[in-house]
Amino acid sequence: MIAIEKVGKNFGSTTVLDGVELAIAPGEVVSILGASGSGKSTLIRCINGLETVDAGRITVDGFDVAEKAGLAEARRRSATVFQLFNLYPHMTALENVMLAPTMVLKRPRAEVEAEARALLERVGLAARAEAYPAQLSGGQRQRVGICRALAMKPRYLLLDEVTSALDPEMTAEVLAILAQLAREGTTMLFVTHEIEFARRISTRVVFLEKGRIEVNLPTAEFFSEAGGLANPRIARFLSRMAAPEAAAPLSPAPTDAHEAS
Repeated sequence: MIAIEKVGKNFGSTTVLDGVELAIAPGEVVSILGASGSGKSTLIRCINGLETVDAGRITVDGFDVAEKAGLAEARRRSATVFQLFNLYPHMTALENVMLAPTMVLKRPRAEVEAEARALLERVGLAARAEAYPAQLSGGQRQRVGICRALAMKPRYLLLDEVTSALDPEMTAEVLAILAQLAREGTTMLFVTHEIEFARRISTRVVFLEKGRIEVNLPTAEFFSEAGGLANPRIARFLSRMAAPEAAAPLSPAPTDAHEAS
């Protein structure tokens, strides 16, 4: 379990996270919604140790990410997919996927290559294994990023606005892969503005407001009139985020709604 206990985070005089409490159990898909600047991306960065917390505690399967040894173990159990791919430009798609398992986990290269090729095939990129990032579309690069995370066989997948830099067609490509992972039981903590997608794949939805958890509910309850929609702030947020094509499968949110919090 990822356990977030009364976590606080400040940037100077600005409070970004304020007493956040949240737990993610294996098999859950938890979507985090909220306006720009609500602390969603900062929370992900605190879980993977890219930011240190100023108060409270975060553990991954009991390992405290504030401790050097604990963070190393936590990172073995979780993997993060970022907004902007972060692929190594001088490495092929295959080499990008293989890098961490061979260098960090010290696994045999032949074994890792076989698994990496299988992952690329799984996301429809088997024929592009030898291509460099500059030769791939944005959607393809993000799919390679997802494969790179899965290559570490994490118990938890952390996704930080992974479609924010993509156009609608590429967004649909990536969301289809994530929906498949959700169906297969992959545990995910998903920071997103893709409201309809969150509704369809999540077991639970969390709404962050000014660094605090406003609502934490099972998905059906979050989107019900008697549940999350009874909260005026959430009703207003969802109304503003609603796209005309919301009824279409995996429809993207409006492009101007993406954040870089």
